[in-house]
Amino acid sequence: MTRIDSEDMRRLLKLYFIMGSVNCRLSPEDTLTAATDGGITLFQFREKGLSALKGAALLQLGGQLREICRNSGIKFIVNDDLELAAALDADGIHVGQDDLPARLIRQRLGEHKIIGVSAHNLTEARQAIADGADYLGVGPVYPTTSKDDAQAVRGTTVIEELRRSGLSIPVVGIGGITLENAPPVIRAGADGLSIISAIAGAEDIRETARRFAQLVTAPSS
Repeated sequence: MTRIDSEDMRRLLKLYFIMGSVNCRLSPEDTLTAATDGGITLFQFREKGLSALKGAALLQLGGQLREICRNSGIKFIVNDDLELAAALDADGIHVGQDDLPARLIRQRLGEHKIIGVSAHNLTEARQAIADGADYLGVGPVYPTTSKDDAQAVRGTTVIEELRRSGLSIPVVGIGGITLENAPPVIRAGADGLSIISAIAGAEDIRETARRFAQLVTAPSS
C-alpha cells in the first residue's frame, strides 16, 4: 500500500471531528455515530484530560469508535499515542511538536498510514513537511477550552502565511471553530476544519455536523 495523495487528504480534511469521552454530552459511541450521520469526513480519537480513560478501558473505547468509523467509511486517526495507534490498527496518527517526528513514526506504522502534525508557525510547518507529514493541523485559530495545553491564539495568520509561502501541503484549521467563525478559516487557505466542542457538545450533533459539512463545501467558502 502507498501513502495517501494530497488531493485525497484534502478531501478527508473537510470536516475533521476530534473527540474523546471527556468531550461528550452523550456517550462517545452515540456522539460519533451522530457526527458520521451528519457528514464528518475524518475522525480523531483524542482521549485527554483528568478523567480520560486508560488501560483496557481506553483500548475498548478506541476499538468501538474504530468500528463505527469503519462501518461508515471514515478514516480513524489516533492522537499522539503511537502504541494505541498500532494496537487499534488506526488509519493514522496526529502528533504535536513534542512527539516523535513524522519520519520516525512512518518507520514504525508503515508507509500507508496517515501522519498529521501540529504546526504553529512556518518553521514548524517546513520541518513537518521535511519529515514526511501528510497534513498539518494549524492553530489554535480561536480561543479554545478543549485543550489544556493549547498554544497562544493565532487567528488565521499562520494559515495565510503558509499559503503565501507557497506551501501546498493539506492544512486543517483547529481551535475554537464554530459555525459562526468558520468561514474566515477556509478563506485563509485551510482545506478543512477540525472541530471538537462545537460538534461533541451540540444539542443536535447530527444537524450541527451537517451544517458544518455544508459550510466547507459551499462554493462561496
